[in-house]
Amino acid sequence: MSTLPHPDRLRRLLGVLEHGLLERGAAVRLSLLAALAGEHVLLIGPPGTAKSALARRLHEAFAGTRYFERLLTRFSTPEELFGPLSLKSLEDDRYERLIDGFLPTAGIAFLDEVFKANSAILNALLTLLNEREFDNGTARLRVPLVAVIAASNEVPTDEALQAFYDRFLVRIPVAPVSDDSFAALLALDPAAAPPPDALSPAECATVARAAARVALGPDFVAGCVALRAWLAAQKLPLSDRRWRQIVGLARTMAASEGRDTLDVLDLWPVPYVAASGPQAVAALQQWFETECLQLPPAEAPWLERAVQAFEKQLELEQRPPAEGGDDAAGKLALARAIGLGEGGDDPERSSAQRVISEHLEAHLRQRWSRVHIEARVAQVEEIGVQVEAAGSALGERADALQAALAQRVWMPQTLRDSLLSAYGVALQFLAERAVRLSATRQGFAELPLDEDAPADAVPAPMRPEMQAA
Repeated sequence: MSTLPHPDRLRRLLGVLEHGLLERGAAVRLSLLAALAGEHVLLIGPPGTAKSALARRLHEAFAGTRYFERLLTRFSTPEELFGPLSLKSLEDDRYERLIDGFLPTAGIAFLDEVFKANSAILNALLTLLNEREFDNGTARLRVPLVAVIAASNEVPTDEALQAFYDRFLVRIPVAPVSDDSFAALLALDPAAAPPPDALSPAECATVARAAARVALGPDFVAGCVALRAWLAAQKLPLSDRRWRQIVGLARTMAASEGRDTLDVLDLWPVPYVAASGPQAVAALQQWFETECLQLPPAEAPWLERAVQAFEKQLELEQRPPAEGGDDAAGKLALARAIGLGEGGDDPERSSAQRVISEHLEAHLRQRWSRVHIEARVAQVEEIGVQVEAAGSALGERADALQAALAQRVWMPQTLRDSLLSAYGVALQFLAERAVRLSATRQGFAELPLDEDAPADAVPAPMRPEMQAA
């Protein structure tokens, strides 16, 4: 009996398939995963975006399979896909096709501009895609089809095409490479990618058997329930069949990674399955990150308000008595004038003037009771404790996520980086506010002390709206 392919082998296989396909990591991984799960893939994007190249690469990942490729138009005939009629069979009054070398004998097929085909072709494809069977004359044949990779410039709007559109579980937007990868695109080596270590039919069957034994974890189920409610609110319901296919895809992912239970991270392909079109993928991705995984926000407004409030209060309490016409203000103005006055060519005189000015300013600064200073320090420290606790909790969650992601084979690196980056940004925000709070605390601690001030001069505490939720 064949064993499961090792996760490291799958990683190497994905690396080979992604070679030279810039910014196609998600498309490659989802296509191979869908094929392993027995599902079909639709690539949506303009011409010249490596859709056919991806399909050819995918064919190389499955040993012993045949490849079939066609560009469909409204003038395409069934013979182009399913083979010509057998003249010998017609002589015997049988309506049969010569299917060898055509779609019914293929393991991986690429159908470009698939929605432009006429209804005769689409109706025949429905049974072939869904049932893996083909009617050849009076016989219904089981076909060796692993997966169909279809391509289209746009999502069909014709209601008559919706049933066929629904046959593609994974629907992936494919765009031209971004400006960041344009230079790399120009410099691509035209040499072919190295041959992959293809998966055998026995290994694929072993993955399928292992996937059937994968259990649904409670957080995975809770995520599906939340997603169903969110989709209903967006008026984008999914059929029962599609929900079962989502579970099958996730089970295949977990089994091939050596896991026996689904968790919430296994919902990452959902944006490419539940979206009605390319424009809805981003919103579902946002849902997965913020509501499903509950990634931390980049900023904490309550904390920023608290830090700013303490900084402003420190600035006010470090000021000298109100400058008006009183004697202290006059002396302070004189001290500043002396300190900033011209010292001529005598450096000792200039130094003396600065010392006198600094001494007078220190003497004239407002002074505070010990109770006031200790209370202010305690207030800042209270917020600091909250920041430290929040940072510690976020750090633990980030470490747990990183450990979980280390076991994942299929999640694209860009998504991994995005998830971990959210924690990095949030932790950096907390660290920067902790530094500012520390400086503010030191500032309050160094306020001039008035030993004769009444002991009950306690400052008002922070306003409730500045506290963390």
